[in-house]
Amino acid sequence: MSLLTSIFGSSKASYSPEARELVAHMRYELIPLKSLDQAIADLPHGAPVSVTCSPVKGIATTQQLCEQLVAKGHNAVPHFAARLVEGPEHAAKLAEWVRAQGIKEVFIIGGDAETPPHYQYALPFMRDFLDANPGIETLAFGAYPDGHATISNKDLHEAIHEKQKLIESKGIKPLASTQMCFDAAKVRSWLKEERAAGFTAPINLGLPGVVDRAKLMTMGMRLGIGQSMRYLSKNKSTITRMFAPGGYDPTKLLNDLARDAQSLRIQGIHSFTFNNVADTAKWAQAILDGDQ
Repeated sequence: MSLLTSIFGSSKASYSPEARELVAHMRYELIPLKSLDQAIADLPHGAPVSVTCSPVKGIATTQQLCEQLVAKGHNAVPHFAARLVEGPEHAAKLAEWVRAQGIKEVFIIGGDAETPPHYQYALPFMRDFLDANPGIETLAFGAYPDGHATISNKDLHEAIHEKQKLIESKGIKPLASTQMCFDAAKVRSWLKEERAAGFTAPINLGLPGVVDRAKLMTMGMRLGIGQSMRYLSKNKSTITRMFAPGGYDPTKLLNDLARDAQSLRIQGIHSFTFNNVADTAKWAQAILDGDQ
């Protein structure tokens, strides 16, 4: 049985036109792991690629990988974790590097480092980074429809509005990417509330790529999407569907949210590939080709 069949079931799914539009604007997230060389080789030509940043590998590794991707003709989007940045001087050096590489989009996160040398949160680093004139067109940041393990919903709400205001004040486009969440109703409700509160930044919907279910669970806990994994642990019926052969189809989640993509300003997909790029790319191409 192929991985595509085992993940999505033996019958082909039906894809809405709105879902195809989101997939047409999909980026592949890569993680600096041993499987990275094959993942890069499997990327579609000129693909938008988001490169994560972890306390283990550090920012320099993210930069090196982005340089490699740019050289191969991809649209690289580096993640910078504020809690790994040493201070304003380091922020300025990162901005200089971004200009030199011709990179037009950066993704800034708070990060998971336990003892940050300077920045505790993303917003202060974001401010120093933008003040150093990185020459970017878009600045992306994370959003949490199902909450965060250590940050209150009130603080999360205030943070995305403050980030939007700061980014727009610099004449740059804001872009929010949701952390992976398996609850379409929760994503929709969260986004409606934020839109009503004045949050206008376009959204990239965080969705898992085609990846083995067990790998999704174990890597999710390791790579900062524990909230979504905890959602699964609280919803045993979802876990049952995920692991029943042919019983779980993530395309339903895509279609459910794609229906409201225009009204909620969802513009594309941030694909958590877990470096399983080949099968994720096949899945995306099948949707774009209209296979049913």
